Amino acid sequence: MSNPNPSSAPTLRDVAEAAGVHTATASRALNPKTRQQISAETARRVMRAAQALGYQPNSVARSLKTSRSSTVGLVIPDLTNPLFPPIVRGVESVLESDGYNVWIVNTDNDEERERAKIESLRSRQVEGLIVATARLDHPLLRQLHEQGVTMVLINRQVRDLPIPAVAGDDATGIAAAVRHLAGLGHTRIAHLSGPLGTSTGLLRSQAFRHAVRDHGLADDLVVECARWSEDDGAAALRALLSRTTDFTAVVAGNDLIALGCYDVFAERGLSCPGDISVIGFNDMPFLDKLRPPLTTVAVPHHELGAEAARMLLDCIDEPGRPARSLLLPVTLVVRDSTAAPPRRA
Repeated sequence: MSNPNPSSAPTLRDVAEAAGVHTATASRALNPKTRQQISAETARRVMRAAQALGYQPNSVARSLKTSRSSTVGLVIPDLTNPLFPPIVRGVESVLESDGYNVWIVNTDNDEERERAKIESLRSRQVEGLIVATARLDHPLLRQLHEQGVTMVLINRQVRDLPIPAVAGDDATGIAAAVRHLAGLGHTRIAHLSGPLGTSTGLLRSQAFRHAVRDHGLADDLVVECARWSEDDGAAALRALLSRTTDFTAVVAGNDLIALGCYDVFAERGLSCPGDISVIGFNDMPFLDKLRPPLTTVAVPHHELGAEAARMLLDCIDEPGRPARSLLLPVTLVVRDSTAAPPRRA
């Protein structure tokens, strides 16, 4: 087997063609972390082809051959949010094995900063974008889509735009949280939602309302948080408590909002779960070290990043392929922040 392009270094596409597989399959075969996702026979065929061609992932060689940059932009709304580092690691694990470099930008949830950062990425000739920022009304995404920019959304979805997306199964996760609380005997369950101008905040809030109704419970205990933060979670719970104390459990829009609940419990001398049970969402690191350890919905963030990167590679390789969405399964992790409701006198 010889290099079909003897004047330049062999590329992943050369390896894929020699092995008779899709480029994304060749990428998985050459990455020890993803090799188990394909058959052993296919992996051996790809590795034999790579060895015979003398293939090495080399972004410089790729760029010289194809006039491509071998770079991808990753747009993150808030790098201080602990859910994003594992997503970043998942993206990097796939793209770097395929010879791509990843440019990471942080928007701080600011529209003008987001536009400037994406313009900067495009000026660097990135081949595609993985975007973790998605508001329900997001003119920039529409503009980029209309301009033919290759994009994949991660942990987010948008209405009315055929943009590929990878996310956790939020609705199932919220339903599991409500089912767990109802099973413990809670009949008045509150929801501190994320910002309803974001796709995730709206989806989880809608899922909560559907879930409590399915259990024959009221859906009137919903308070929106201005941001996905501990401080805003605390503010939302204070607002709810000023309105009513007639609830015994909270489903928080994410773990940071749940941490805000813990702050209010400490302020007001409330016991968790003795007075109020709490469930978070995401399963960020160290939640098992809290007092009490937080019950939450675990989302496979590393795999979200990896799948988004694979989807982007597919889109780069086949620009005309139809957009598809992928939901990854989530799991309720029961710890000590949930228990049966207190008995009423």
